[in-house]
Amino acid sequence: MRNQSDLDKKIHAYVNGLFSGVGESQQLYDLKEELATNLKEKIADYKKEGMDESTAFKEAVSSMGDLSGLVDDMREVGQNKAKQAVYSSMTERIAVAGLITGILLIIFGVLTSAMLFFMGLQLETVTGTAIFAVFGIAIITYSMLTRETSKKYGMNKVRAIFYAVAIGLIAFSLYVAFTSGFATGEVYIAISSFMIFFIIGLGLWLGLLFTGTDRRKMVSR
Repeated sequence: MRNQSDLDKKIHAYVNGLFSGVGESQQLYDLKEELATNLKEKIADYKKEGMDESTAFKEAVSSMGDLSGLVDDMREVGQNKAKQAVYSSMTERIAVAGLITGILLIIFGVLTSAMLFFMGLQLETVTGTAIFAVFGIAIITYSMLTRETSKKYGMNKVRAIFYAVAIGLIAFSLYVAFTSGFATGEVYIAISSFMIFFIIGLGLWLGLLFTGTDRRKMVSR
């Protein structure tokens, strides 16, 4: 675990050094995250081929080729406030659309379950429509994490998807527990159904939490 942490620091130090002096922007943050992920994957592949970590790091860096073009592009973006504004506005609209969709799904799931309850249907049928709330929670998680704020950059989209899956699995574990419990009338079945998805979701969430990067902006806007 410590070796992995040291390697992560080494990779981020290299990537940050590559763009030293380039103005900060959401695009630069996204690019740094993508480069760091690519380097990690290449290093892992080289280590599987038998290289030691130091050699694998050097080979991975070398395989990235000349990145001076990317540095120039990011320098231009960092100086161009209009480009930053357009990019931020686009990601903001996507995030807001996701938040609205997620909230509506949750409300639809809750109201539908309430309607079925007052229709006098069985509880397993009532809780069945709560699945819409589970999807809503996952969409809200993704949208909130990818949203750029005045204090934080938006999270890498792939990483945000994994977070959404983790939180979605935890919410799904509660859905499965209530549905299976009401359907069978057995608490142990509810617990066994709950723990499978909860443990997988919690494990994924903890893995993401312990390997996260700092998204705080150096200077608040």
